[in-house]
Amino acid sequence: MNRLDVTEKIIATKVAKGIKWSDVATKVGLSKEWVTAGCLGQMTFDEKQAKVIGKIFGLTAEEIKWLQVVPYKGSLPSSVPTDPLIYRWYEIVNVYGTTIKELIHEEFGDGIMSAIDFSMDIVRQPDPKGDRVNVVLSGKFLPYKQY
Repeated sequence: MNRLDVTEKIIATKVAKGIKWSDVATKVGLSKEWVTAGCLGQMTFDEKQAKVIGKIFGLTAEEIKWLQVVPYKGSLPSSVPTDPLIYRWYEIVNVYGTTIKELIHEEFGDGIMSAIDFSMDIVRQPDPKGDRVNVVLSGKFLPYKQY
């Protein structure tokens, strides 16, 4: 057994039972974005959170322990994603990445946006021309230090 096996079981149970990530997140007490990432094998749950996830998805004691292991992060099977939705994110970074970098450096200086001290919010934004996906990424700015 490994973490991927647990992820696959979680997804299969989610589909079979019609579970919504937002409902799981409410029971865990964290954002739907973070809990989804954790259930997909990209974050680590503490023991209490893992037990809640275990109860929801019918996990064994061993599977609950796997939820508490620090994962190997990065879930894409290839360097250029082929899933159309994920590919659009890749395309956004390819087209706008240098613009984002330039504007962050102009505003903050030389550094990076943290993906560790980070939050994300994904919501549906009604629009008469077709609903929009509103994604807010918020990461702490980490300046490079001189030494």
